[in-house]
Amino acid sequence: MPEHTDKRLVRILHLEDSRVDHALVKFALQRSQMNCQLTLVDTLDDFRRELASGQHDLVLADYHLPGFTGMDAWEQAHQNGIDIPFVILSGAIGETAAVDAMHRGVSDYLLKDSMNRLSHVIERALEVSETRRAKARADAELADSRRRLAELAEHLQTSIEQERADIAREIHDDIGGALAAVKLDLSWVARRTVEADMRQHMDTALEMLQHALGASQRIMMNLRPPILDQGLVAAVQWLGTSFEQRTGLRVHVRRSSEQMDVPRDVQLVAYRTAQEALTNVAKHAHASAVEIDLSDREGVLTLEVSDNGRGMSADALRKAKSFGLLGLKERAEKVNGWLDVSSSGRGTSVILSVPLGGSGTPSNHQEDPHDQGDFV
Repeated sequence: MPEHTDKRLVRILHLEDSRVDHALVKFALQRSQMNCQLTLVDTLDDFRRELASGQHDLVLADYHLPGFTGMDAWEQAHQNGIDIPFVILSGAIGETAAVDAMHRGVSDYLLKDSMNRLSHVIERALEVSETRRAKARADAELADSRRRLAELAEHLQTSIEQERADIAREIHDDIGGALAAVKLDLSWVARRTVEADMRQHMDTALEMLQHALGASQRIMMNLRPPILDQGLVAAVQWLGTSFEQRTGLRVHVRRSSEQMDVPRDVQLVAYRTAQEALTNVAKHAHASAVEIDLSDREGVLTLEVSDNGRGMSADALRKAKSFGLLGLKERAEKVNGWLDVSSSGRGTSVILSVPLGGSGTPSNHQEDPHDQGDFV
């Protein structure tokens, strides 16, 4: 074949038992000025050997060959995991066979009496194949990027939790201890003060100091909730109660049982999900009441935090800076769970679902007197 240096060389493996038809293919491609190199084989053994060499860009195969068909050759390539454009060139393939070949993954087919279109069919098959390979590479790169991003997110979450624990420990050991000591000293001075003005100042200082102690304890609980040692139910109930006291919003906590056998990492994910959802309620919802439903029925831990506020628009849910929700979704995925957020004009619901893998205990539902009726 004549070579044209301004065009890419296309190496074609031609599976054909007729030397005349092979010569016609060479002539047709020569007339179209395609820069190509043809290698002729006429047996499956030769076809497999040449295909395994990896030296070819495209297979051009006759359909009817002695003892086998072009589709048999296609199956050989497919079974060996060789991704190469495959074009059937036949004198009479039949519509049914042609449709079947295309469904099974053959790039294209062409009748031998349309040989003038051969170069176009080959170029199109090569372009489609390259596009598919480029997409596969892009998909692989995207999957790798997502994997590395998930690993980074997991590392960041672990680092954040460790940093929170360190800060909570410092607050408890240093700030908390210092405030408690100052309170004792002020109380000692206040008991020995007889002047009214001085006593009033001491009482005010003690009141502010008590407020600082309460704030430090609340910050410690938010940073590293030791109440999780008492179980997820107790932690969520404490979270709802403290949120109600802090914001004045009515909070109603429902649970399927008093104790739930939930792994520690899942407990932390559920706790942080409830914490973030309540934070969003306080910031954005303009709600008057919140419901928290916690269940471990049917081997799935489900946490739902819903409010009766103004809701969120679809754009707000999709906005690029919704890092809180994105972080919750990443946390859920790390424990093989998922997070759903739904919203309307009547409020927003954040739902976390995590399969417990048989670790959850059967739920014998026990109604608490405080669970009856409306929000409390």
